[in-house]
Amino acid sequence: MKRAFTLLALAASLCAGAAVAATPPVSATTPSAPATASGAQQFTLKNGMQLIVQPDHRAPTAVHMLWVRVGSMDEVDGTTGVAHVLEHMMFKGSKTVKPGDFSRQVAALGGRENAFTSRDYTGYFQQIPSHRLEDVMRLEADRFANNQWPDEEFKKEIEVVKEERRLRTEDQPRALLAEQLFATTFIASPYRRPIVGWMSDLDAMTPEDVRAFHRQWYAPANAAVVVAGDVDVKQVRALAEKYYGSLPARAVPARKPRVEPEQRGLRRIAVKAPAEQAYVALAFRTPGLERVENLDASDRDALALMVLAAVFSGYDGSRLDRALTQGDNRVADTVSSGAMVTGRGPSLFMLTGVPAQGKTAAQVEEALRAEVARVAQGGVSEAELNRVKTQWIASTVYERDSVMNQAQELGGNWAQGFPLDANEKLLALLRTVTPAEVQAVAAKYFGDDQLTAATLLPQPLDAPRARPTLPPGSTIR
Repeated sequence: MKRAFTLLALAASLCAGAAVAATPPVSATTPSAPATASGAQQFTLKNGMQLIVQPDHRAPTAVHMLWVRVGSMDEVDGTTGVAHVLEHMMFKGSKTVKPGDFSRQVAALGGRENAFTSRDYTGYFQQIPSHRLEDVMRLEADRFANNQWPDEEFKKEIEVVKEERRLRTEDQPRALLAEQLFATTFIASPYRRPIVGWMSDLDAMTPEDVRAFHRQWYAPANAAVVVAGDVDVKQVRALAEKYYGSLPARAVPARKPRVEPEQRGLRRIAVKAPAEQAYVALAFRTPGLERVENLDASDRDALALMVLAAVFSGYDGSRLDRALTQGDNRVADTVSSGAMVTGRGPSLFMLTGVPAQGKTAAQVEEALRAEVARVAQGGVSEAELNRVKTQWIASTVYERDSVMNQAQELGGNWAQGFPLDANEKLLALLRTVTPAEVQAVAAKYFGDDQLTAATLLPQPLDAPRARPTLPPGSTIR
């Protein structure tokens, strides 16, 4: 598993945790929360939208992000993928901006922009010269409130999304396996559905499905604006009130709990796909990190699982590398682990591996589980823990050299329902995790009853299939 934007983003690659209610509207004359040590401040605009500002005056640039607390987990069966399709359609115009003009205007300002959709949230960003901040705030607020496009634009863009699904899932054996793994691991949780959507749902999707999703979830009280860079906090607040605070307030729909039932036995699937190598992915149900203050026992376990993942594969020559990919008796070409313990749905601990020449997926699975058992029986050393903790600290400091990473960290914390300084709190908490806690979670959460195992069975490689012709200027985001 590759490192994401921040420690919490790393833990949220799958996403887990509790639902978070929207903050009630208050006056923007005072911050909603005190400034963090880095100077970040949060305000609530008069319509309930959140504003987060992080000054950084090292270069004359700024990042402007709009986060909406809605993702694929908020969809319903029959319209899977609609959150992601809406992300695409947000670039297709408003009452005053023609299709495609949003991106052209940002480029004319000397900026770059894009968007992303996850299970838990959707985000839009622009990186621009700081003196152009007002221009992108005006543009983003307009499309947030007034997204509007003709049906013909949808008919063209839905084909782009379908091709994205083909390229990134159906033509990628491991992505195809991961999709099947999630669908098998989860029964009640909407995490069982792919973010890009099932192809049959994309085939049946209508323009009104997308417009209805926008009306339902793109309410000010369900969104946050994040600005980081060479900016003045007071000026940003004034601009935010002008362009965002003036938008009509609307109620956010109530989110019904969809609690995943207890797993009562091992689940196993095999996926056949054209591939050169086999692959195995083991998903274990675990508790999630629901808070970074006043932790309970489950939160402590989630922290220990994060540390365990780093011990396994958090650095070159870590435990899984040494045991499975090195030496004359190696069984795997590559291995990885990840504790995915934050978000609005259930959590997983993942172990994955690619068999070495002459080895089987079953041998890799056995070796991965043997390493977990070794920790459960013999524990880990204080030196191992100190090494991964030191790397986390250094990596966090390095990431904050980027204004974009600062904005992503702040927006991600808001979307997950954590305080702005959650990463500082998390680092402090991780430093308190003991070898005994790591050993305890290795013994507690890796039994058969918590496991869903998926194996990729390689099939002969197909000849490249003909690709559909997409409209000129199409972008697979």
